[in-house]
Amino acid sequence: MLNEADGMLDVVQYSVQVWTLYILDSSSFELFFEYVELPNFDIASDALNTFKDLLTKHETVVAEFLSSHYEQFFELYTRLLTSPNYVTRRQSVKFLSEFLLEAPNARIMKRYITEVRFLNIMITLLKVFVANPNKPRSIIEALIENRRELLKLLQNLPTSKGEDELDEERNLIIQGIQKLACSSA
Repeated sequence: MLNEADGMLDVVQYSVQVWTLYILDSSSFELFFEYVELPNFDIASDALNTFKDLLTKHETVVAEFLSSHYEQFFELYTRLLTSPNYVTRRQSVKFLSEFLLEAPNARIMKRYITEVRFLNIMITLLKVFVANPNKPRSIIEALIENRRELLKLLQNLPTSKGEDELDEERNLIIQGIQKLACSSA
């Protein structure tokens, strides 16, 4: 009886992996990127949760998919990271860090972190948090708590060749974090 249950579990897990691959490879997968941005909170929230489950439950299948659809996926995902909707941006950044740090996605993460276009997006996102004059107390506390690491990381970034705007944004972020640290002392 136990062997039969194990066998059935294997069949179910395999079936779910097949369905995951089917959804990822279908044109319907791109609809998740649209549904996450819908103004109806319930639909957007359900889409984001389903999207997250789809990309985190079957790491090996997803890693293979991301390897073969890297450009297409991150072109779509960049829309979420730069969304005018704060919640979409915030959840997308959080989710990105979660799935890039999964062991099967190590190659994807290494490729992602070597591309200046993605660094530009992350610096722009960080700038939004630092430059916001109406930062919630929790954001201020997080920036102050992590200021040493943030400043070290930002100050150790090499200057960008031909990316003066990136260097300017980095300097503005550094100044903003330093100003926060001084005002909290």
